[in-house]
Amino acid sequence: MTPETETRGTAEQPVKVESISLGDVAKDLQNSQLFADTPVEELFGVDQVERGTTRAGTVLVGPGDSRLSYWLVLSGNIHAERPEPDGSLSTVGTARPGEGFGEVPLLLGKTRAIFLIRAIEDSVLLRFAEEAFWTLMSCCPSVRRVVLANMGQRLQMYQVEALHREKLVSLGTLAAGLMHELHNPGAAAKRAASQLRESLMRLQQLSLRFSDQPKTAEQLACIRAMLEHTMRSCHAKAISSIEQADAEEAMSEWLAGAGVENSYKIGPALVEIGFEQRELECARAYFAPAAFSDTLNWLESLVSSVSQVCAIEESISRVSELVSAVKKFAYGGDAPRELDVHDSLQSTLTILGHKLRIKQISVEKRFNASPSTIVTRGSALGQVWTNLIDNAADASPLNGQIDISTWTEPDWLVVCVGDHGAGIPPENLPRIFDAFFTTKPQGSGTGLGLEIVHRIVTQKFGGKIDVESKPGDTRFIVRLPRKNPIEAQPPDQQNGKP
Repeated sequence: MTPETETRGTAEQPVKVESISLGDVAKDLQNSQLFADTPVEELFGVDQVERGTTRAGTVLVGPGDSRLSYWLVLSGNIHAERPEPDGSLSTVGTARPGEGFGEVPLLLGKTRAIFLIRAIEDSVLLRFAEEAFWTLMSCCPSVRRVVLANMGQRLQMYQVEALHREKLVSLGTLAAGLMHELHNPGAAAKRAASQLRESLMRLQQLSLRFSDQPKTAEQLACIRAMLEHTMRSCHAKAISSIEQADAEEAMSEWLAGAGVENSYKIGPALVEIGFEQRELECARAYFAPAAFSDTLNWLESLVSSVSQVCAIEESISRVSELVSAVKKFAYGGDAPRELDVHDSLQSTLTILGHKLRIKQISVEKRFNASPSTIVTRGSALGQVWTNLIDNAADASPLNGQIDISTWTEPDWLVVCVGDHGAGIPPENLPRIFDAFFTTKPQGSGTGLGLEIVHRIVTQKFGGKIDVESKPGDTRFIVRLPRKNPIEAQPPDQQNGKP
């Protein structure tokens, strides 16, 4: 037995380590899950191990450590966590007396540790160096079975936790954007309602003054025509900015020449709703100059009131559109239903609209799939489109463009999401759908988005996803089966279960 030495841990709480023979801990090994079926004398090639003693709170392994080992807990409690980009920690697992840990990075072929591992209680552990671990895996089938089973369980638990966390992160991102989107129409509606109150009070005053004098049949017919035009629609046919400025100036000058009060305020309002000078000639012909001015001011108040009502209506419609998009995105019903993929894509674009506008990214849609519906249950496709479009936005430069295309093939409905960013390096393409692999800067990505996309497309829908990339042109191509997708089957018939 060698003297005690200090190994990994904090300066205040180092791990006390001593090198011992396996025979010295034979009884402890027999009480462990790992070696319960393997006597010490059958552990060929592993004679010496390290026994470590540590206090609660000591970090045994940190993310990025290059010294990989397999550990067996003799006493105490060890906790494994994954640091997240936001600085929080996600629980990976716990190892108690008789249980081992540290096999995941070794079996995944990693050269550095993935997780943060620390002692929760004062603990005693055995450390098997990387070479000793592989010796155990090759010589002892029972050890191999336990290690592989533990790894499978831990990966499955972490994937469930990671998927839940990814959904929460996506929900938080979408909620932030949604709040911003709801604020804009809400503020517009509030502003229009305030202006409407003022317009209605002014309209009432003008109406009282305007109704003091009796009207001839010609005057009533002229007023009726202007009223019908005003109530017909909220806005005139769209024209260019230059044409609109010219029309407003011409209308205002014509009104000023006719002695109309507030002519340069009235002119733009009348042009906006589509009035032309010829439609106002009747009022100029049948009303005295003072009455003509009152008539046009009354008309402007009416036009402004209608425009503000239209603004409120449009704002509320925008809110309803956003709520509808979120409902479609987050639909979680169990019954199979037909889903229009174009509608699903548009809902995702609506929800991500705020992020796209921040970078001034345009979206070119070429929806050519016909039919564009598939049978589905739940909201999984919304997660696919969100991750792909969000990644495309991150990869796009300022004022960039995202291309979304759909088409049909004999057995598939195809959706392609493309961007014109820097592209994915060829050496990274084979790993692009691996869990925890990301090309984004440190702290900007979890490395789970595309893995989740791949899992949903292939496992829930029985589809395929491919990626093509070169500088300035990256495309993710999703193929969904047009008939009998896996997700549309009853849960007990998936994966071939009776």
